[in-house]
Amino acid sequence: MSRAVWTLAVLLSHWRRHPTQLATLLIGLISATALWSGVQALNQQARNSYDQAAATFGGARTAMLVGSNGASFPQKLFVDLRRAGWPVSPVLEGRIQIGGRSFRLLGIEPVTLPVEVGNAPAIGRANLQSFVTPPGETLVAAETLSDLKLAEGAAPQANDGTALPPLRVQPQLVPGVLVVDIGMAQRLLKMPDQVSRLLVGKPRGKRAPLESIAGDRLRLVEPDTATDLERLTDSFHLNLTAFGLLSFFVGLFIVNSAIGLAFEQRLPMLRTLRACGVSARQLNTVLVVELVSLALVAGLAGLICGYLIAAALLPDVAASLRGLYGAQIPGQLTLKREWWLAGMAISVLGALGAAAASLIKAVRLPVLTAAQPQAWQQAQQRWLKLQGALAVAVFIAAGCLLRFGDSLIAGFAVLAALLLGAALALPAILERLLALGERGADRPLPKWFWADSRQQLSGLSLALMALLLALAVNVGVGTMVESFSRAFVAWLDGRLAADVYVSAADNKQATEIKAWLRERPEVQAILPGSRADAQLAGAPIEVLGLPDHATYRNYWPLLQSTRNAWIRLRPGDAAFVSEQLARRLKLSIGDKIEVPAPGGDWPLEILGIYADYGNPKGQIAVNYAALTRRFPGVPQTRFGLNVVPAAVPGLVSAIQEKFGLDDRSIADQVTMKAESKRVFNRTFAVTAALNTFTLGVAGIALLTSLLTLSNSRLPQLAPLWAIGITRERLALVELLKTMSVALITALLALPLGLLVAWCLIAVVNVKAFGWRLPFHVFPLQLIELLGVALAAALCAALLPVIRLARMQPATLIRIFANER
Repeated sequence: MSRAVWTLAVLLSHWRRHPTQLATLLIGLISATALWSGVQALNQQARNSYDQAAATFGGARTAMLVGSNGASFPQKLFVDLRRAGWPVSPVLEGRIQIGGRSFRLLGIEPVTLPVEVGNAPAIGRANLQSFVTPPGETLVAAETLSDLKLAEGAAPQANDGTALPPLRVQPQLVPGVLVVDIGMAQRLLKMPDQVSRLLVGKPRGKRAPLESIAGDRLRLVEPDTATDLERLTDSFHLNLTAFGLLSFFVGLFIVNSAIGLAFEQRLPMLRTLRACGVSARQLNTVLVVELVSLALVAGLAGLICGYLIAAALLPDVAASLRGLYGAQIPGQLTLKREWWLAGMAISVLGALGAAAASLIKAVRLPVLTAAQPQAWQQAQQRWLKLQGALAVAVFIAAGCLLRFGDSLIAGFAVLAALLLGAALALPAILERLLALGERGADRPLPKWFWADSRQQLSGLSLALMALLLALAVNVGVGTMVESFSRAFVAWLDGRLAADVYVSAADNKQATEIKAWLRERPEVQAILPGSRADAQLAGAPIEVLGLPDHATYRNYWPLLQSTRNAWIRLRPGDAAFVSEQLARRLKLSIGDKIEVPAPGGDWPLEILGIYADYGNPKGQIAVNYAALTRRFPGVPQTRFGLNVVPAAVPGLVSAIQEKFGLDDRSIADQVTMKAESKRVFNRTFAVTAALNTFTLGVAGIALLTSLLTLSNSRLPQLAPLWAIGITRERLALVELLKTMSVALITALLALPLGLLVAWCLIAVVNVKAFGWRLPFHVFPLQLIELLGVALAAALCAALLPVIRLARMQPATLIRIFANER
């Protein structure tokens, strides 16, 4: 044991003499762990919220019976099924307006609620009587109570004047949900003796066949292990995970570089320890213990940094999920013990993985030449051919995935293979270019410049690979976001064509507002609109009603359409479909679909396909009059107005004053576009932050590689100084070498980044969201990112160069004292 202790003490003395290497090793592990664990913390917070939402009295995690046509059904079916041995519990769901805001209202019957269903035990036996007996209770989350601006125990009032039961906070609920007794819900929603679905508990005996009781009026929906929100947001979280994984590997490049150079410098020490009687097994064990100890320290620091990163990004993630998917997640970060343990494990495994290559390389090198840089460069030559062959194989795999893959995972696999292949091919490409430069040089110093750059490549290759990946991802994601921004602005101009949008509290108020507006001379047109919920091919869709007006005919964002599509839309037997619905169901112009409606299936012919960015549901657009005929119960509370531009502010103020509408119920086009663009920009704030982090870590990787190489470079530089080349000139040559390989890497990253952007737009985005964006190239953005990359390389190279320029002559002379 004592021999192991002093062996460890000897090994640790290296870090005391080389604090810069220790700092780079710790920085790499901290950066890798922080970015990875931060992303995982964000994902875990969102997943917990989805589970909470799914467990809200059933949801997709519980088997249920629903109406065959997607509509509500008589409560009598519940009674019949209970008598036939079915352990069912009724639920009624709808929307209710309170204070101008819309909330999801759930009516439940707690006595029959299965014990395995979501939050059933949370009501508690003690509160059951107060929940079901008059005046009852309205269960809400704390956030909902804050939104209502009421105290617990207060009784809110709906917009139609109906009073709700007193409020009681239920911690297990998600925001925006009100839970009441089903009898109260039927009264509030004006749906007497109606049920939206029946939750099915575990069977406790024989039960009659469903068809013998309900006929074809009900269908059984089996429980799903993933919620709708989880499926919708998989692409978003996979995107975050991809960034976190990329950042983790970029951080490990720093670790790999630092450990590799430390092993090179410590090989004489390792030989001495072996000569003193330390066995190879004991030496390797002590090396692993040393590495694991450093990884644990760095992992703990990385977890703390990851928590801070996640806490800083959480508001933007919450805004993104709320804006894109309507998913509600709390703004406070709560983490489980598993997250901390996983973070420590990933730090240790990452450090061991980064050190594995250096250990194998050190073992295979000849003992007498292992400490010489030229030996490392010779060993690197043998790996270049293998890396090149592996890069070709990875590119072939990417092509096969692109050709035959048909899923989101396959799309990300194509992207990962593309980046991995490019990273593996980079050292071979740089080696070939530097060799061409060496052959083209005819003077001694330029020839040494290219030859020494090739030798130095073995120590810089990982850092340059990190720079290539970080810059390519920045170019790819930046191009995708800018393309999306341009398409989004054009889409907003088409979807928000009216000058003012109004949302009344109910149909009665809507009728009063419309009658008042018809007397206003500045109002040029009233554009009614409505939407209904339905199901198509087993998935929920929105049916949107469009008025037959020139505003929609001129601006609606159609991607494809037949001739005279708007004229053919009028009779009500045709529809436009959103791009994501068309892709998901493989629909094209001229196809027929049947939409379930209260009066029976509604056959529609597809006349056009339109862009509908950001909508997680599929959508179809039909004539407004036809929609109100087929869905007579849909609310007709929303409408747009064409107004004389100069009169818009005055009209908005007059409507608010006359009818008591707030800013959520009436908005002008300019305000809505500005808010939409703000949400859009915040949606991609997380991506921009992770881009910046990744590029920053790549810059640190380059800096740490240059710092660790600086001392080992002295034997190559001292002879040049001895023959008369000044330290300042040597420093300039070193700077030019670094900048040249960085420039070559950055130039290679630009086309790779554009290829990444195409893959994101044409493959990943289509699989994730169902729509394809137009592809644009932004030259100014490419020039800007090229400048940023070169600036990062310059900053990384300055410190070693300044140290060389200021180095004392005695230090360079000491190099020759060791020559024999």
